[in-house]
Amino acid sequence: MISHLVRASILALVCAASTFSTATARTVYDGQWSVLIVTERGTCDRAYRYGVQIVNGNVLYDGGGPISLSGRVAQNGAVRVNVSSSGSRAAGAGRLSRNVGRGSWSGQSGNAACSGYSEAERRG
Repeated sequence: MISHLVRASILALVCAASTFSTATARTVYDGQWSVLIVTERGTCDRAYRYGVQIVNGNVLYDGGGPISLSGRVAQNGAVRVNVSSSGSRAAGAGRLSRNVGRGSWSGQSGNAACSGYSEAERRG
């Protein structure tokens, strides 16, 4: 269960959000992104790559499943995101530039904990 949560949270992390900005105007980060999520500590799956979209600074993830995701991308590219699913949770922070990004994440499911990093690149 935590591996699904971790995958969703990290991609959200890299493409998601900061509470530093509440504006809903189009941002330089809007568009399609490809996100690589890597586990460095814990027993979660080693790595996954996903596609996400940022619209008006909000992350949109169409990965399906019972996942609750919240976050935004600040005007300066700072990223914060929170993800939860079936009692598991994860959070992350990082920074995006116009075309690439990097962040870190950590998650908890029961007594199991995992953490690692994520990388993102703009598609198209």
